This record gives sequence, structure tokens and C-alpha cells, in this order.
Amino acid sequence: MTPENKEILDRINAYAEKALADIDPQKTRISFQLEALKPVMQEIADEKGLSVEDVFILYMDLASEASVEAENQLQATLEDEGNANFSKIANRLS
Repeated sequence: MTPENKEILDRINAYAEKALADIDPQKTRISFQLEALKPVMQEIADEKGLSVEDVFILYMDLASEASVEAENQLQATLEDEGNANFSKIANRLS
């Protein structure tokens, strides 16, 4: 992930933490969640000369990439720990 893409992902995620703080993502329609993120995505789109749709697609790609990286780090940690107990692993990840 490029530094510019990481900045975009971090910016949208930070906005999402505030805009979606009081909702349960499992019980809230995706369309509502996306509408709540639209202001920051529009702002980024305007800055980068992109459409909001392109920023949304970029965000989804970056979020997927970040998720895969987090999973890989978790797997590496679990492999490194071998037979260590779960509490030690959990403490190391926090």
C-alpha cells in the first residue's frame, strides 16, 4: 500500500469512527453506512480529481488489503508463538 493510499484509508476510517460511532454495523443497512461516509469520500474525490464512486472502490480495495495484512500478521504471530497460551498472544496483539 502506498503512503498516499494509507493516508486515504486512515482518513476515511477516522471519519467512520466518528460518523458511525453510535450504530451497530451488523444491524445497520450498508446504504446508510455509505451515506454517512459520503462527505469524506466527496472531499477526497474533489482533492484527487476522482469521482465519489472511484473513491468508494479505492476504499473497499484498501480496506480489503488492510484486512488481509492484519490476518497475515495474526497468523505469523500465532506461528511464532507455537504452543504459547492464548493470553500471551492476545496481550502481544493489543
